[in-house]
Amino acid sequence: MKIAVTFENGSVFQHFGHTGAFKIYEVNGTEVISMEVVSTQGSGHGALARLLQNLGVDVLICGGIGGGAQTALKEAGIQLYGGVSGDADAAVSAYLKGELTFNPNVTCNHHDHQHGEGHTCGDHGCGSHSCH
Repeated sequence: MKIAVTFENGSVFQHFGHTGAFKIYEVNGTEVISMEVVSTQGSGHGALARLLQNLGVDVLICGGIGGGAQTALKEAGIQLYGGVSGDADAAVSAYLKGELTFNPNVTCNHHDHQHGEGHTCGDHGCGSHSCH
C-alpha cells in the first residue's frame, strides 16, 4: 500500500491544491518500508489527483481540501483522510495504528469568496484564509 501526505517542512501541508510536494510512504502491513518526497511541480487540483493515481497511491492524508479535489480523489480510488495537521510521519504512524484523528467532512472555506478586487480566491492562490 502507498500513503501520500501533503508535505512541507516535515508537516502535513494545509491546502491540498497548493501543496508543493507529497511525502509518499510505501507500507507493508503496519510497517513503513520506504519513503520519498515527490514534487508536484506546480500541478493544480485535478492534476494532483492524477499524479497520486499514477504513483499508485491508495490513501491521502492532508489538511484542507475542496469538494472538486475530493471528487477527483474518489474517482481515482484514493481514500481521503483530511483535516489532519502536525508532523507527517506521526500522522502516518497514527493511521497505521488506526488512531489517526481526521475530519470526514473536511472542506476548504476559501473557494470563490470575493476579495472586492474584481476576482475570487478560486482564481488564484491566496494566503489569508483557512482550510478546515
